[in-house]
Amino acid sequence: MNKIVLLGKLIRDPELRALEGSDKVFTRFIIAVDRNFKAQDGTRKADLIPVTVWGRKAEVVCQYMRKGSYISLSGRLRTGSYEDKDGNKKYIAEVVAEDFKFVGNRRTDKELEQAENLDDFAN
Repeated sequence: MNKIVLLGKLIRDPELRALEGSDKVFTRFIIAVDRNFKAQDGTRKADLIPVTVWGRKAEVVCQYMRKGSYISLSGRLRTGSYEDKDGNKKYIAEVVAEDFKFVGNRRTDKELEQAENLDDFAN
């Protein structure tokens, strides 16, 4: 079983992209997820986790989420590798989000609720 559940904050605005030569759309963004302990100096560190969302759900994320927005999501971990320009093998890991909820933006709760309703028929 490959299942991940995260709650975090977007570190920049998401951008909608399309696959080359296709009408499939997606967005990639990074969320900061607080660790469940504080460092010795009392600060709370965060893990930066790359996330990909596909299709209509990606459109909804890009329409309603901004840098600093909180999102709760579930999905699966995907890993891969590639060679950089110097021929070194690099390994990557990202979460492919399958479901999400917007969390805590009081100013636009009505808009976010409408977006979540759209999510019911997405993909």
